[in-house]
Amino acid sequence: MAAPPARARADYDYLIKLLLIGDSALSGLDIELCVYFRELWDLGRCCIDFKIRTIELDGKRIKLQIWDTAGQERFRTITTDIRNWIRNIEQHASDNVNKILVGNKADMDESKRAVPTSKGQALADEYGIKFFETSAKTNLNVEEVFFSIARDIKQRLADTDSRAEPQTIKINQPDQAGGAAQAAQRSACCGS
Repeated sequence: MAAPPARARADYDYLIKLLLIGDSALSGLDIELCVYFRELWDLGRCCIDFKIRTIELDGKRIKLQIWDTAGQERFRTITTDIRNWIRNIEQHASDNVNKILVGNKADMDESKRAVPTSKGQALADEYGIKFFETSAKTNLNVEEVFFSIARDIKQRLADTDSRAEPQTIKINQPDQAGGAAQAAQRSACCGS
């Protein structure tokens, strides 16, 4: 089934579908989604599978459909997971899909985190994608992640739209010699 066009309705300018991929050990993704959507949550139960939020970005209304798959992939190391997820994205998604790498628990001492900042940044650099560290506890960069990916996707869609616009091509332009005769003929018949 084909996806609906990016510009499908009058109540928004762009529809962006975001797929969050994460390990079940990274339940912070769910918590960060709760923080982002300003919902009440308790640390024991906050599972979001699908959420919608409309944001304003650069004068455009952008409807975000956020699909969270956290908890579906289990029992792999985090770095291996990321490499596998990126390989799956490259195999099954469009070539121009936007990707972003997000590390969570930025409020914790780096020695206690599963992935230090330097490793996360190095992995993002390896794949040529942006890297953010977030914290649901302090709300660090939670909203910025969503705005950043939305801005990148909106720009890609706008670039695609501008390339798809028809260009004006003049057909049957008179050559230099015949042009003067045709101009004289036009002025004679039009009374100018």
